[in-house]
Amino acid sequence: MTVRVRIAPSPTGNLHIGTARTAVFNWLFARHHGGKFILRIEDTDLERSRPEYTDNILEGLRWLGLNWDEGPFFQSQRLDLYKEAVQKLLDQGLAYRCYTTSEELEALREAQKARGEAPRYDNRHRNLTPEQRAAFEAEGRSSVIRFKIEDGQEIVWNDLVRGKMSWRGSDLGGDMVIARASEESSGQPLYNFVVVVDDIEMQITHVIRGEDHIANTAKQILLYEALGAKIPEFSHTPLILSKTGQKLSKRDGVTSISEFKKMGFTAEGLVNYMTLLGWSPPDSTQEIFTLEEAAKEFGFERVNKAGAKFDWDKLDWLNSQYIHKTPVDKLTDLLIPYWEAAGYKFDGGRERPWLEQLVTLISQSLTRLVDAVPQGQLFFTDIEFSEEGSTQLKQEGSAAVLEAIVTALENQPQLSEAAAQDIIKQVVKEQKVKKGLVMRSLRAALTGDVHGPDLIQSWLLLNQIGLDKSRLSRAITEAS
Repeated sequence: MTVRVRIAPSPTGNLHIGTARTAVFNWLFARHHGGKFILRIEDTDLERSRPEYTDNILEGLRWLGLNWDEGPFFQSQRLDLYKEAVQKLLDQGLAYRCYTTSEELEALREAQKARGEAPRYDNRHRNLTPEQRAAFEAEGRSSVIRFKIEDGQEIVWNDLVRGKMSWRGSDLGGDMVIARASEESSGQPLYNFVVVVDDIEMQITHVIRGEDHIANTAKQILLYEALGAKIPEFSHTPLILSKTGQKLSKRDGVTSISEFKKMGFTAEGLVNYMTLLGWSPPDSTQEIFTLEEAAKEFGFERVNKAGAKFDWDKLDWLNSQYIHKTPVDKLTDLLIPYWEAAGYKFDGGRERPWLEQLVTLISQSLTRLVDAVPQGQLFFTDIEFSEEGSTQLKQEGSAAVLEAIVTALENQPQLSEAAAQDIIKQVVKEQKVKKGLVMRSLRAALTGDVHGPDLIQSWLLLNQIGLDKSRLSRAITEAS
């Protein structure tokens, strides 16, 4: 048997972290077994589906490295297949037309609520005669199509994560609507039905999805049986939870993959973290691995039943590890879009070799790619003196030290690291001051602050674009 799994997002919003984590687990399982990973776009909700959301989903999956083997397939292009399956159930007497109005359904729910009962459809139109159907249609009533669910049925499956699962038909809310009213005789097919038809037609062997679909699984198993198909194996993965233990939502901050990218997370760091949201590798000490490395070890025996709490600190740490080991040329490519978005200009000597020197300088202090914006700011824009920086410049001897550095620079057409060190030694000796005063004053003059990246390398970068002398002169004025 060839393993065939699918991810089936709905294009009613951007690619969500929960959907992406489900895609990761499907991809890992398929690759572990040498199987196929299929992409299906569930766009039957025509009112809410948007092409820009489809584009966002496809782009997000590609960015994460979750390349699919088949698809994308679009449900909106497969309506004839669903209508044929609906008609098959109608012809077999396994489904029927229901003419109950929304007002009647609301009255039914209110009566059940008053009696303290769970809401459920009472199957009142299951056995209508042709005459009764004709009478309802003469009244102008439209019909939905319901699938028969017997209360006494027991639905059992062995979940690869949760073990034996059992539901009774009486717990499923009565006969299930599989197609809502429309001008078509077979109606507009709904999610729980079309997903089964698709999985049958695409020969899906394993359905891997979040635990919030468990109730759907019981209903869908009945549909597989009614359509005479082999039932796939099911795996219901834990939900991603907030720190408070609730299902992760927009109230908890970022939830879409495109937002994580905008915040400066690398694809490798994010997908590595998602792999650990609910699954643990055999070697519990191993936390950093590629998708391919994780696929070799992946199995549902190590997927947790409990929800996985989202840990921003852990994600930040993992992300920083990937940034720190990224080659300078590739990291420069990753950082340039963030600098461009901040409005930084790449002229006046700020060409590729200079940019790679800047990346080398700041790379080890980056946690997220977007951190390069504030850390690179002093090399792209005018600086302002911080309170500490201004205080340092007003220290006794600071102005004289800076003036001596300016004088020394007149004999250095192009500054080197050795020349910079020699200038500092020379100024310390000539001004008869401690090296600390020279270094702190120089840093405040060049960067506006007393903290920052390596001073000598920063000086060299500023010197290459002709900013060190002008900043030193401005600092002398500030110090006076």
